[in-house]
Amino acid sequence: MASDTEIKAKFWKSLKSDRTMFLGLAEGQDGHARPMTAQLDDDGFQDGQYEGPIWFFTSRSSELYQHIGSGARAMAHFASKGHDIWATVHGELSQSTDKATIDRLWNRFVAAWYEGGKDDPDVALIRLDPENAEIWIDASSMVAGIKMLMGIDPKQDSKDKVAKVIL
Repeated sequence: MASDTEIKAKFWKSLKSDRTMFLGLAEGQDGHARPMTAQLDDDGFQDGQYEGPIWFFTSRSSELYQHIGSGARAMAHFASKGHDIWATVHGELSQSTDKATIDRLWNRFVAAWYEGGKDDPDVALIRLDPENAEIWIDASSMVAGIKMLMGIDPKQDSKDKVAKVIL
């Protein structure tokens, strides 16, 4: 039986490793989620938990960045590469062009998208301040499959594999 804290830790570990989220506005103008690479500050991790924003590099001219304006509600979706963790994250989006944050998060994968490097005038960040999430961990274990074949209700095994948490 996994606790909410354990489920959150699995989510953060998986997001740090796999990094791709579908990010979009929770309401209003745009409505389309886009695959974006999540950046987490290493300093934000303590005891398997993460405290801090999720950052996404983007261009100032991107449609999503333009729709955020001074702030917007976000919904981000995550599925781990192994398909053993899924999450929907809600929070506040904001625009950022903070040079210190860009310098801290910059890496060769990001650099491939910007011809002018860190100083490219189109470089921008989207900041997601996560507030809450619903996180699921894989409940389709071999044991659950065997129980189902024996006529035992598999829903019991999945009850402890979902958490509605405050981030």
